[in-house]
Amino acid sequence: QVQLVESGGGLVQPGGSLRLSCTASGFTFRTSPMSWYRTPPGKGRELVATISSGGVSANYADSVKGRFTISRDNAKKTVYLRINSLKPEDTAVYYCNAHAWSGYWGQGTQVTVSS
Repeated sequence: QVQLVESGGGLVQPGGSLRLSCTASGFTFRTSPMSWYRTPPGKGRELVATISSGGVSANYADSVKGRFTISRDNAKKTVYLRINSLKPEDTAVYYCNAHAWSGYWGQGTQVTVSS
């Protein structure tokens, strides 16, 4: 059974930082590219960042380039999203997703950026 469990969100002031984590189980994590998505209030889900199965390459949405960093630890079956210089428009529920099991989603983790 594929499971994805996101954590690390919270209420942060503008300019702050967070590190989100997503721990996976139920599939061969090391062989699957992973992505982070987010759903801002009142908007649709959007792709934020993607990392290759080995962690060598990553891609980012233009809106987060230079501020977000995706990484992974295949031994821990965990993918991370480091978010720096947070902006109010980063407020969203953040989800991870496995390319090999794209129909499975976790509960997400809420990030709220507000002063």
